[in-house]
Amino acid sequence: MIATHPMTAGQTFVSRLRNAGISDADSDELRLQKSLLFFATGLICLASVVWLLIYWQLGPRFSSNLPFALQLLLVGNLLVYLKTLDFHVFRLIQLSLFLFTPFVAQWSIGSFITASGISLWALLAPIGAVLFIGPRDSGAWFFAYVFLTVLSGGFDYYLADSPSLTHYKVPPQTAAFFFALNFAAVSTIVYLLLRYSDAEKHRAQQRLQEAHRLLQVEQERSERLLLNILPGPIAERLKNSDQTIADGFAEVSVMFADIVNFTRVAEGLTPQQVFAMLNKIFSCFDGLAEQYGLEKIKTIGDAYMVAAGLDEHGGNPAESLADMALEMCRLLHHDFSINEMRLELRIGIGTGPVVAGVVGKKKFIYDLWGDTVNIASRVTSEGIPGVVQVDERTYQRLHQCFDFREPLTLHLKGKGNMVVHRLIGRRGASNA
Repeated sequence: MIATHPMTAGQTFVSRLRNAGISDADSDELRLQKSLLFFATGLICLASVVWLLIYWQLGPRFSSNLPFALQLLLVGNLLVYLKTLDFHVFRLIQLSLFLFTPFVAQWSIGSFITASGISLWALLAPIGAVLFIGPRDSGAWFFAYVFLTVLSGGFDYYLADSPSLTHYKVPPQTAAFFFALNFAAVSTIVYLLLRYSDAEKHRAQQRLQEAHRLLQVEQERSERLLLNILPGPIAERLKNSDQTIADGFAEVSVMFADIVNFTRVAEGLTPQQVFAMLNKIFSCFDGLAEQYGLEKIKTIGDAYMVAAGLDEHGGNPAESLADMALEMCRLLHHDFSINEMRLELRIGIGTGPVVAGVVGKKKFIYDLWGDTVNIASRVTSEGIPGVVQVDERTYQRLHQCFDFREPLTLHLKGKGNMVVHRLIGRRGASNA
């Protein structure tokens, strides 16, 4: 077990090196800063070696101590960071090396002219600070760069005639070449850093857009699921408020549809067959409710509950409910692809005041309460298979547009004797 530790540590180190020390807890901005600083460190390490080799090829034999020391410091600080993951310290040291090393090199060579403006490389420090720290905190680095530049210019001005200012003899052609080289190299690095930064920000923006798209998809799915449970206005109120939702309605028509002898039929079926049978029938009823603009309230075992008039749009809610009830009976009588077991319905409709609301905070349901609901349930339970029965109040809303059989007086549990009417169909259509 102990023997695997060095390999694990090595794999961790390589992983950190490959990922620029980025951890899962880092924000997108911090990830970009780490990645940019790694990229800048690599560019400057490479540039310092190339700069020295070109100088040597053109004649001047500058000491390699400073470029070599810069390499060691940059890489050494990088390795310490990969070990400690202290990005704040790593960033501070790297930017300090970017800032001070070019001025030290210029002072060791001589003046701004003889060193071909090598101090321009220090401009990478304030530019890097903008990218690695942020514009707000980069001002100090820019001030330090300007101060050192003015200081170097002052030295060159007052010591221009001093023989000690020029430590190396640099031909004018070489100095001119390196002026162009230094400007081109610094401009290239700045361009590459800005381009890399923009590319990373673009990739981060694409990831954010994709995450936003997936979030929208999930939100739409959640809203569809919520709308399958609750009416649209109720779902909207539930999303926008934590208050209890309970509304009173002066006149709502409520319908119950109960499958006759369902318990006896289901005894010979497997649970999967029972579910498939109910799901097929109730899914068709859901389609009818949507077609007639009605609100499905719930299913209770083999019973189906629908209401009309909850949207308060006026009109006669009982008419649409009666049309749906007749269509449900017709569907089960004639479409045996849906009703393979030849099941029949008892349907009852009651009309009157109700209270509607959402109960509970978990697994909530939109439900109706009141005497109207009880009457509709009792009318259904005392009904005749294949017949739609309505109470007196519903009859008053429908008798001008629908035909009925002669009324019956039934004894309803908890209600006593009550007159009910048996619906035949719409006038004209029922005669035909």
